[in-house]
Amino acid sequence: MTYRVLKLILSLLAYALLRPQVTGRNNVPRSGPVILASNHLSFIDSLLIPIVAPRHVTFLAKSEYFTGRGIKGGLSRWFFTKMGHIPVQRDDPRAGQRSLEDALAVLNQGGVFGIYPEGTRSRDGRLHKGHTGVAWLALAGHAPVVPVAVRGTDKVQPVGARMPRIHRVQVHFGVAIQPTRQITSGAKPAQARRELTNEVMESIHRLSGQDLAA
Repeated sequence: MTYRVLKLILSLLAYALLRPQVTGRNNVPRSGPVILASNHLSFIDSLLIPIVAPRHVTFLAKSEYFTGRGIKGGLSRWFFTKMGHIPVQRDDPRAGQRSLEDALAVLNQGGVFGIYPEGTRSRDGRLHKGHTGVAWLALAGHAPVVPVAVRGTDKVQPVGARMPRIHRVQVHFGVAIQPTRQITSGAKPAQARRELTNEVMESIHRLSGQDLAA
């Protein structure tokens, strides 16, 4: 109930201030495990995608959002907990593997997990090569991957900006990519993961229109 109320409030604010243009929502399966793989331009991507997606989306969030003190820390912890995000300790040597394990648990429960295959926010606006964690999840969790492209969020909160700005944004959900071919192809695991990751990134590129990083 708290999540639905919070999402409603955020939706009203987002549609009033950012006027998001959303396409392809029907491409997100209405049940079963799903991975939403998106480009990443701004901090607000992890807020915007759950707002406009037709299902509850779980993202990873840095642990600092859950451990702050005082009123600000308490509000941050409450907000990210109620949104269902998972804390990740970035200085943990096993953080990457733990993150994949947490994400797989979401998928095994039939949930939707959001991931940025580039690994971090693009600081130059270009689309960078995807890491194969998204493919590992899809293959291990037998989950389709819905490519997602956000546009304009870097104008809302540019790199280094402390306060967000009002700017129209777009979110485009692409056609789901099934990992079936990689599962049945007989390819070596590393090759299968790279092929699937490349397919996902190519779809994100078509949706986002970003220049590709070298």
